[in-house]
Amino acid sequence: MTVVVSDRVLAPVYRRAAANCKMPSNKSVSDAPITQLVNCRILRDHRLQREDLWVREGKILDPEKLFFDEKAYADKQVDCHGGIVAPGFIDVQINGGYGVDFSRASDDVGAGVALVAQKVLEHGVTSFCPTLVTSPTDVYHKVGRCPLPPLEPSTLTFATTPFQVLPEVKVDDGGGHGAGVLGVHLEGPFISVEKKGAHPERFLRTFRSGDLADLTQVYGSLDNVAMVTLAPELEGSLSAVRELRRRGVTVSLGHSVANLSQAEEAVRHGASFITHLFNAMLPVGRALPPTSRPPALTSCHVVQFHHRDPGIVGLLTSDRIPEGRSVFYGMIADGIHTHPAALRIAHRAHPAGLVLVTDAIAAMGLPPGRHTLGQQVIQIQGLHACLEGTQTLSGSIATMDMCVRHFKHASGCSVEEALEAASLHPAQLLGISHHKGTLDFGSHADVVLLDESLDVRATFIGGQEVWRKKPRKKTDL
Repeated sequence: MTVVVSDRVLAPVYRRAAANCKMPSNKSVSDAPITQLVNCRILRDHRLQREDLWVREGKILDPEKLFFDEKAYADKQVDCHGGIVAPGFIDVQINGGYGVDFSRASDDVGAGVALVAQKVLEHGVTSFCPTLVTSPTDVYHKVGRCPLPPLEPSTLTFATTPFQVLPEVKVDDGGGHGAGVLGVHLEGPFISVEKKGAHPERFLRTFRSGDLADLTQVYGSLDNVAMVTLAPELEGSLSAVRELRRRGVTVSLGHSVANLSQAEEAVRHGASFITHLFNAMLPVGRALPPTSRPPALTSCHVVQFHHRDPGIVGLLTSDRIPEGRSVFYGMIADGIHTHPAALRIAHRAHPAGLVLVTDAIAAMGLPPGRHTLGQQVIQIQGLHACLEGTQTLSGSIATMDMCVRHFKHASGCSVEEALEAASLHPAQLLGISHHKGTLDFGSHADVVLLDESLDVRATFIGGQEVWRKKPRKKTDL
């Protein structure tokens, strides 16, 4: 008879053993030090469990094998003081932050990405996809190159001859220098004119054939591209979907007036994501009555859900998704883009597909005022980011930890569901859940430590602590 003893049962044994021996007793596997996170609840197998987390060489270890096979113990213990240990957050749609606009030409694109990568650590983000909105072709790849003057907040001037951005964004695992870069998310320019939002119409494109030539003409190389958002109703889009999937690029549907049949056909050809569900899709909406308008806006429009053809939203409950395939969808849970009731509708219809995204712009982390999103000027008033002179929502100023907290509160979901929407689900979407987005044995030790209120206390990448919240200074009363 074989007796299986769970790690939960053995955890006290490991802790007592670790207390008695601080160095590995068996060096046959690795000389690298072992770190043990103790006094915590870890998110594994979709539930919070009272266990320790063991890390060596950036990977999560199986403590049973470590203890019984190697007879090895921790070199270092980190006391989590009863906190929650979850996989690091993954943001697949972030346009910038802290004054950095990923879609705006710069003489040092890498430095801008690095700044955002370092700053988002305090919000629990360990990996992200820098997102470029619809831009001139020579922002995507090298056509010309010229010096670019710094952005002046008073004038918000733009370079007349921008130079390449896309080739300068490099995939990176992350570490002490900042969160990892998983690849670029290209949102546009193959989107609907009717649902362009803040995307400049003059740079929108249609497909000629949908083959590789269409894509490379606009984007150049796709080597560092993780995701492309396109409108599936455009002629030639299905060929583009197939080509992108063949090259390992995730295809998302968004900024679109597609009906459900067109959306389902795109999924059958390889599309697997919906860009910011409910926003920039479905028929043109009606005006909100004055009493229902957000305080910061003088007027506002909402989309209308039509029961005879729910459009892309209908993918959440479609019965025509190929067997074995999943459709994921992004939600901007900032309290502005999506009503709490809409969050609940989406979550209850398809909880396993919900992916939290910030859709943050350069204004994230900065005071209200005038900022940029690519070629456009965005006005920040309160929590609203709108295209200047309009009431068109244009990205957000939310951070990922804010979205996690708001999503849990607004949807009524469990802590585990809220955390997995920011970690496991985006990893599954990008096909990297075998090493990111989970705390499974062998996964990368990209970890966020949170308190009971889901405020971030510390962030780890590859088991290395890369950010920790400073304790409050005591003040005299």
